[in-house]
Amino acid sequence: MDAKDQRQTEKNECDVLIVGAGPVGLTLANTLGLAGISVLVIEKLDKIIDYPRAIGIDDESLRAMQAAGLAEQVQAHITPDHWMRFYTASGQCFASIEPRTDEFGWSRRNAFIQPQVDAILYAGLDRFPKVEVLLGQELLQFDQDEAGVTAQVRDARGLERTLGARYMVACDGGNSFVRRSLNIGFEGRTKPNQWIVVDVRNDPLGTPHIGMHCDPERPYVSAALPHGIRRFEFMVMPGETEEELSRPENLAQLMRKVVADPDKVDYIRKRVYTHNARLANQFRVGRVLLAGDAAHIMPVWQGQGYNSGIRDASNLAWKLAMVAKGQAGAGLLDSYEQERRAHARSMIHLSEVAGDIFAPESHAAAKVRDTVMLALNAVPPVKQYFAEMRFKPMPRYEHGVVLHQAATQAQGGKTPLAGLLDRSGNTPLSRLLGLMAEKKESLLGRLVHGLDAPQPSPIGRMFIQPRVQTLAGEVLRLDDLIGLNFAVIAWGTDPSYGMDEAARAFWQGLGARFIRVMPTVQMHHASPTHEGVLTIGDTQGRIKDWFGAQNRSVVFLRPDRFVAALASPQEVSAVTRQLAGLLHADLRVQQPERLEAVA
Repeated sequence: MDAKDQRQTEKNECDVLIVGAGPVGLTLANTLGLAGISVLVIEKLDKIIDYPRAIGIDDESLRAMQAAGLAEQVQAHITPDHWMRFYTASGQCFASIEPRTDEFGWSRRNAFIQPQVDAILYAGLDRFPKVEVLLGQELLQFDQDEAGVTAQVRDARGLERTLGARYMVACDGGNSFVRRSLNIGFEGRTKPNQWIVVDVRNDPLGTPHIGMHCDPERPYVSAALPHGIRRFEFMVMPGETEEELSRPENLAQLMRKVVADPDKVDYIRKRVYTHNARLANQFRVGRVLLAGDAAHIMPVWQGQGYNSGIRDASNLAWKLAMVAKGQAGAGLLDSYEQERRAHARSMIHLSEVAGDIFAPESHAAAKVRDTVMLALNAVPPVKQYFAEMRFKPMPRYEHGVVLHQAATQAQGGKTPLAGLLDRSGNTPLSRLLGLMAEKKESLLGRLVHGLDAPQPSPIGRMFIQPRVQTLAGEVLRLDDLIGLNFAVIAWGTDPSYGMDEAARAFWQGLGARFIRVMPTVQMHHASPTHEGVLTIGDTQGRIKDWFGAQNRSVVFLRPDRFVAALASPQEVSAVTRQLAGLLHADLRVQQPERLEAVA
């Protein structure tokens, strides 16, 4: 340990100080805890929030819970395959989102009750002796220097103390004290309409799924949740107030729209929300980083506010862990903003488009929406486009810890049709069509680029998670085999066979998993491999299909399961050196000449 590291150790109580014990902070703390990082979480409230907020958790978030070792517990409190249907005022369904696939190992849309999952995340921290949570601690001020961050906090009794950490992550919500103290802009818009949210026990309807009822007189939502809970959301019309709507007679009038007898409803709570769309101008200032609502907030219509925050935690955790362990330089943390900010912007836009379609600004616009959407829904490819959630912008990292070939990078611009149907159009429909056109794998994208257009590069995208079989005969999800590690995976061959000694030692030093995948029938007759290479069987045939669509047979996976690079067996050492550079990690060998194209 050099002198600078020694000074940091003496000054700092922990590697990472997390401000805010919401789902993002708790997920980050659990993942860092599994990685062996010392963490201190401070929370202004004297307990974690126990009232329901988010109600939708997607497959990417469940994969993050799996990485934190808590997915099995969380499963007990979700409803898988939770569909969303949009209805006209007359009750006709004009769009139905019904994804039935599990590319990432989990159902794509799931209902949940956030406090139940938050409680699991909070209890999960008890597993880690190097993770501590301090409730009732208000952050008063903070400073940072080349050695770390110093934070002044005050408890409920008024006692103040100073905390030290190498890095600080602000997970302190949309009104983030940390973001405001750093003078980081938080640009966007606030919708003029408010919504009153009513949660009830002993579901008075009992039907599954979510209904988005686009009644121009008063749009409302009816959502079935686990454990017999149902959520209703009603638009607050101009001139109405929360106090007025909360009166028993007015609330009964609202509920009479959806239930037979509002006097027999078992109410839990009611709150009024305003929908904001905001994005921080930057996610990192020195040793301080923003995550979750502190970095971005969005309308609720696609349930992506919660899930985008969990994506932040998943992206940031492994990078902070590498830096804290000395495996990577601090420059690696720059890739967090490079990778997450653009996608957060896309999810904000998707949520705004969904809200504009659900509740347009006039009755005339609502009639146009109904007519057009009913017509589109009669076209099978369009119906399939919505049902399979192909409109959802999946994270695809163009910059950061990813190696793209030049041809792939050149495909990043808008298509000609996207330019004509720009998402900044004046109507919800034009914005939706623009969103569809910009995605080359979408319906309109295929019409523009040709039905035989090549598949987009998997680099910068999340890798699939099928079930696989070990040599011992155990069948499990792929991530459970990899853990919180990098992975180098090859189809049919030893992925480390072509590596030179330095490249192999680099990955071994990071704890990477070398994995050979083959058909299960071949597993017990396979050729020998280098020591430490795992051989697994492709029980569902999905990994074979994935590699069959690529032109290279070795894939490098990051700990968050995003594809960092592809290589042929003869390129693995050169690709390792390039990735080491992107990771700001020292391979301790002379860097060779860079490959011109690796993808």
